[in-house]
Amino acid sequence: MSKDELYNMRESYQSSFLLEEDCHSNPFVQFKNWFNHAVEIKIPEPNAMTIATVGKDGQPSARMVLLKDFSDAGFSFYTNYDSHKGKQIQENSKVALLFWWAERQIRIEGIVQKIDRNIAEQYFHSRPKESQIGAIASPQSQVLESRAILDNRYKELEEKYISVEVPLPDNWGGFLVIPQSIEFWQGRVSRLHDRIQYTRLENNAWKINRLAP
Repeated sequence: MSKDELYNMRESYQSSFLLEEDCHSNPFVQFKNWFNHAVEIKIPEPNAMTIATVGKDGQPSARMVLLKDFSDAGFSFYTNYDSHKGKQIQENSKVALLFWWAERQIRIEGIVQKIDRNIAEQYFHSRPKESQIGAIASPQSQVLESRAILDNRYKELEEKYISVEVPLPDNWGGFLVIPQSIEFWQGRVSRLHDRIQYTRLENNAWKINRLAP
């Protein structure tokens, strides 16, 4: 691909718009409406979201995780607490989430807290057994000398737990992202996109503002 081709690579969004009067006063209801729409139009993995974290060294890091629950309390995902993101979250509880659904995106900024272990255990055992074993087999984010080490470790654990329940690892569980701001972005023509931001107030009410694109 040439530089000119890359310069000219852009989409013109024309199918929808987002006005204040169309937004629900509760951002979680607005999120649910948009999420359901993403499912209906068959966006691939609509629960895939980018989570950005920053450790004590100030270096941001971003990666994809899967949303596993959401409510007025916040947005939940699961991971290895000893992973790079897990360690950064322990150093700095402020994070950002991003959902991208074709002509729409949702940006969330907030703080993180661990999910109750009983809830994490229920989710862990709802996963396919292969995924449960994988959570134990992988020393997530650590350097591996070869793929064979990981594969052999998985086979050992597969044999160990062939007829018994896989225990929830101590270093595996969930995080709840408690949002302080949620922005709904709708693509429009001429790059004049709609941006509606919800900001949490001290009484847990939400203020709604339009942002310039």
